[in-house]
Amino acid sequence: MSNKQLAADVVIVGGGIVGAASAFFLRKRGLSVVLLERGLVGQQASGVSFANVRRQGRFLPQLPLAHRSRDIWGRLPELIGHDAEFIVTGHIRVAYDEKSVATMEKYAVDARPWGLDLQILSRPEVRKRFPFLGPDVIAGSFSPNDGHANPRLAAPAFGRAARKAGATLLENCEVVDIHKDTLDFRVTAKDGTTVTAPVALVCTGAWAGKLSAAFGEPVPMETHGPIMGVTEPVPYGIVPVVGVTSSNPAEIMYFRQVKRGNIVFGGSMRGKAYLDERRAQPRPDFTLQQLPHLRRIAPALSNVHVLRTWSGVEGYLPDELPIIGPSQRVRGLYYAFGFSGHGFQTGPGVGDVMAELIDRGATTIDLEHYSIRRFAASSAAPQAGLATA
Repeated sequence: MSNKQLAADVVIVGGGIVGAASAFFLRKRGLSVVLLERGLVGQQASGVSFANVRRQGRFLPQLPLAHRSRDIWGRLPELIGHDAEFIVTGHIRVAYDEKSVATMEKYAVDARPWGLDLQILSRPEVRKRFPFLGPDVIAGSFSPNDGHANPRLAAPAFGRAARKAGATLLENCEVVDIHKDTLDFRVTAKDGTTVTAPVALVCTGAWAGKLSAAFGEPVPMETHGPIMGVTEPVPYGIVPVVGVTSSNPAEIMYFRQVKRGNIVFGGSMRGKAYLDERRAQPRPDFTLQQLPHLRRIAPALSNVHVLRTWSGVEGYLPDELPIIGPSQRVRGLYYAFGFSGHGFQTGPGVGDVMAELIDRGATTIDLEHYSIRRFAASSAAPQAGLATA
């Protein structure tokens, strides 16, 4: 039994990229922080994601948050002392039919007032600039300042920077109870550690629904596992991140090539994920269904060997928008979860915004679309505490 008793200005439950970035930016604002993570920082969804740092294709009102986060991605070495292998490669979305082209063209027009300039490329243009694309590609939408990073490095780098800045990070520290006393939250871990703080931030990903429900704010969150894979290294030549715009879910693939030559790919389907087991099982039959779609985008990948497949536990909300902001029932309680498979790019920005919100009581980013209030109809009376999380 550890039986440590700690106190801080803010207690964070969950050490993915959002939790680790929040801890870092809170310390930069001078607030004391204790972060509790059941496993290792960045071990769950943040560490197994596709790691696409894209703004293209996002919900338009989310673009200010995505821009803020993109600025942070570009300053990682000076901020946290590590680049997390972030590189600006550009992001190209391709289309196979005129309906999808019209969708891309409309998005490009609508995104411009939000500060995102996209280049719509015709068939000759897209084939000239990206000759690896297959003959079925008839157009593309290119975002030149997007890119990708290494998911295994990003959250741990924020965690180390937060610790160096003075935050207390407790890994392998499973939370078994969280409740609010008269003034402070009290978080109890399985090893007997207790943390008290006037502010609590919940960012436990797919597991966060248990915590919000414990405070009378249940949400209709589902869990799924992305089907991911990586190939053997081949000569480096595919610079941008590549994705597909289509009304057919089976066609929606994405891939990127790392400088070492490997092709990382995913998309088109999701597997089952299990909260109790903390894992999702990749299915070989799903991977086999992905490969023809990968070859369709880039025929040169037809004969590469797949080295490894994996998945992760992700939480999805019905509107596929996250919950970011204060609780509507409990003063001092904040949420940042439910990123529905596309939270990696915004992770650093969300951490910065949460630190600003907790420190100042307001933020320059409009969070109304992400309020847990939109699920208030399903709320129940708050429980006394949480048995396991």
